Amino acid sequence: MRQNIVAGNWKMNKTLQEGIELAKEVNSLVAGISPKCKIVLGTPFTHITEVVKAVDASKIGVAAQNCADKVSGAYTGEISASMVQSTGAQYVILGHSERRTYYGETNAILKEKTDLALANGLTPIFCIGEVLAERESNKHFDVVKSQIEEALFHLSAEAFGKIVLAYEPVWAIGTGKTASSEQAQEMHAFIRKTLVAKYGEAVANNTSILYGGSCNAANAKELFANPDVDGGLIGGASLKAADFLAIITAF
Repeated sequence: MRQNIVAGNWKMNKTLQEGIELAKEVNSLVAGISPKCKIVLGTPFTHITEVVKAVDASKIGVAAQNCADKVSGAYTGEISASMVQSTGAQYVILGHSERRTYYGETNAILKEKTDLALANGLTPIFCIGEVLAERESNKHFDVVKSQIEEALFHLSAEAFGKIVLAYEPVWAIGTGKTASSEQAQEMHAFIRKTLVAKYGEAVANNTSILYGGSCNAANAKELFANPDVDGGLIGGASLKAADFLAIITAF
């Protein structure tokens, strides 16, 4: 059975001290409950080792927000997958729309990053999704399919089974717009159908597909009720522990 996951993406927010306090607060809030999902905190690189120490690993995993597409070497400012793994992080967010848009990350680059993440025992939370113009021109299915095919379909079924997907309608991130529950389910079902065609039903049905477009406490329950929505990749609402808990308990 695939796993329900609620992952927070802190993006470039919180100082180290603020991040530790937020992680401790989330940890304290979930200590008294039995979450029906895996919880992941996607922190800045500078925070990872301290956040790993601050949380109960049986309930909360920690993710880096990126890793390099090179093993090591003269790449000033880059962080390799092996470095991420050495911090105690178990996950890495790859292909977020902000990385694709602002830093020119292509499917070819993300293919290399995915391979290195897997080689170092990390679970990629691999982001896919279309911009507004692509949806309005009815190209959203083609765009998402090509992102999956070009970056991930070289993987064996066994390797692909270690991937978590996160669908982000880019037009619904930080804009106040949210894909309707029906739009989210439609795309998630399409993604799973695409996986069935490549890897078969067993792999497809065991792949967690998260929704990553302005999911919050108000809409999480409706979104998570969809049969192909297995949780969320949460941005702004993950920066306040109480808001994040409300999403976690939507399951």
